[in-house]
Amino acid sequence: MEEILKELKQRFSIKDPEKKRDDLHFVKIEKKDTIAVLTYLKHYGGFTHLAFLQAVDRIEDEKFQLTYMLYNYKLKINLAVKVLIERYQAEMTSIHKLWAHAWQYQRELKEMFGINFPGSPRVDESFVLEGWSEKPPMRRDFDTLEYSTKTYYQRPGRSTNDPKKYMKKKLYKNFAKSPDNGRKNG
Repeated sequence: MEEILKELKQRFSIKDPEKKRDDLHFVKIEKKDTIAVLTYLKHYGGFTHLAFLQAVDRIEDEKFQLTYMLYNYKLKINLAVKVLIERYQAEMTSIHKLWAHAWQYQRELKEMFGINFPGSPRVDESFVLEGWSEKPPMRRDFDTLEYSTKTYYQRPGRSTNDPKKYMKKKLYKNFAKSPDNGRKNG
């Protein structure tokens, strides 16, 4: 893996390489280098499998972080390639020509986060949320409570519990009553 990382650093602007375990490494790249880096890793680095593509909404930075998790069967190593893209007008080049199944991940990210992947097959079709017209639900500024209050009626007889008090009462009732907080000496 060290050889691959060394080669990547020489060819591209790789930031913050990080080894989490012997079989798991992370690198950060610039958006403009994404296709070149992923192509290099697939064809010359042996990372022939795209395990997943995911997004994280970094609302404070006005960015989305895309993570491409690649796997090298020969070396039995995972490499996560992270790239930041703008949150507003979020768009990324499609990788479906490198990994045919990538269109499914890209379609899901378009629906759930609003990230566009121009040219990706079926990217504009509903994936899970048929007929959805609201803000994408995985964005951190999507208000779940507001949406559910507006969309669903409150059934009579329902009550709301404070989760902390409810858990203490239901699951830790003996713990809460014990003078030594449920600890036994011995």
